[in-house]
Amino acid sequence: MALVGQLVAVLFVANVLNYDFPLISALILIGLSALFNIALVLRFGVGHRPANDLAAAQLAFDSLQLGGLLWMTGGLENPFALLLLAPVSVSATTLPRRETFFIGALAILIASALAVFHLPVPWNSTTPLMLPDFYVVGIWTALLSGVVFIAAYTNRVAHEARQLADALSATELALSRQQQLSALDGLAAAAAHELGTPLSTIALAAKEMLCDVEKGPVRDDICLIIEQTARCRTILSRLRKLDDDDASSPFSAVLLSELIAELTRPFTHYGKTISISTSGTSDTEPVVVRNVGLLYGLGNLIENAVQFARTKVDIEAKWDAHQVFVVITDDGPGIAPDLLSRLGEPYLTTHAHHGIAKKPFKRRDDHGGLGLGVFIAQTLLMRSGASIEFSNSHMEGHARVQIQWRRSDIVLNETKESGAL
Repeated sequence: MALVGQLVAVLFVANVLNYDFPLISALILIGLSALFNIALVLRFGVGHRPANDLAAAQLAFDSLQLGGLLWMTGGLENPFALLLLAPVSVSATTLPRRETFFIGALAILIASALAVFHLPVPWNSTTPLMLPDFYVVGIWTALLSGVVFIAAYTNRVAHEARQLADALSATELALSRQQQLSALDGLAAAAAHELGTPLSTIALAAKEMLCDVEKGPVRDDICLIIEQTARCRTILSRLRKLDDDDASSPFSAVLLSELIAELTRPFTHYGKTISISTSGTSDTEPVVVRNVGLLYGLGNLIENAVQFARTKVDIEAKWDAHQVFVVITDDGPGIAPDLLSRLGEPYLTTHAHHGIAKKPFKRRDDHGGLGLGVFIAQTLLMRSGASIEFSNSHMEGHARVQIQWRRSDIVLNETKESGAL
């Protein structure tokens, strides 16, 4: 569309207004741009989304081509000089900051050159158009201001919108996983229901056979069948409870220390020492309710600590009569102080997404930042009733994350009592 507009404008000025300017050179420049676009379509296809570097190269070519046309038709005195902002706008809304800075700098260089070097603007040869230099400087200043505003503000807004979209997608993925687990629970309950009838038939037939068989190996085998059938029915009765999200299910309750040990097991290959300690004012260790949010949230925070630790990660589980605490501390570089209060925002950072992510953890460039992962972990843990506090435990850093619950939110027996009340 841009090339069609350029062609129409050039032909209109040359054939309708009859103004004198390098028509052939302008048509050649438009033709080269058309050939360039056709070559890209033939090489990548119509629906292809180019990589950031290629997209920046295309926008740079468009800027140079437009600069060439403006040089032939009056430079900044040509009202179409405003179109120099178009490639900057496209880059600011679709490309990372590095590429946008490059396109913006190129637009400023082109505008600066056109302010000084250009052919006369096409006009009536008897009364040539002469604009004062002060006016041209004003146009250059306006273009410069537009480039800076678009490159800075628009790119920032677009970047945050992309981060929020990524956060939404990641959250939907986590919720989708939870829904799949719920569907699996329903499938297990349905299978348990369907298997109940044949197991009852087997148990009934075995008991009838037991009455007709005397003592011996066959009778012992029948007794074993009856015993194992009863065991299967017990297991199936437990599976039926999965669909009801029953916290009394044996698969939903585990000691707090065992839960933490289970979550740290996948990260033992990182080569870091992971120590787990427990302490409490009561003699009985809390038995917590396992759920997807708790597993994912704690697992993500433990994984981040292991990734960023230099040599070790300390995980301390504490409890008293009213609260349960899990404190995760690593000996890594720590969290930047100015980002402590913002850590957990979905758009704060990602793992080098689009190549422009800021790292909230100092000197942690090798592993990426903590943005979407912490956001999702914090969201899921807060759904379980937790509150999360990020801090540094040492002058050299040593990131520290404290997760705190009321006992009634995650401890099994107290959860049931709260529900009954």
